[in-house]
Amino acid sequence: MLKLTYIESGLHMEQLVSSVEAFVSNRVILAMRSASTIHVEPGCASFLLPIDTPDLSLLKNAIRREHRKTISLGIVEADYVEVSVKGVWLAASPNAEEGIFVSAFSDRVESYLHRVWQMTQEQVSYSL
Repeated sequence: MLKLTYIESGLHMEQLVSSVEAFVSNRVILAMRSASTIHVEPGCASFLLPIDTPDLSLLKNAIRREHRKTISLGIVEADYVEVSVKGVWLAASPNAEEGIFVSAFSDRVESYLHRVWQMTQEQVSYSL
């Protein structure tokens, strides 16, 4: 499972061994026990990757082999590809801009996507 955390300063991605259902269930239980509000809904999330990111072709090939239609790539500009994923959005309210998005794919797709995303983060930190 991939966990995408959207916060004011950007996106953070983690690869977890939990199932989406178990993760969501645990978050709902935590919210109930801590008397916090939580909004849970199925949806889509997307983010951009530079088109010249190393191993992007490996990710594209793994996505082509994915039997579920829960992830897709599309070129949005000459320099970027948009990754769109289906999953579950968890936030404090329906209109929140910060929250957690979780989605599950094959192990191969998750591994390549996480690795490609990490490479882009390293490129950003080197250029600062």
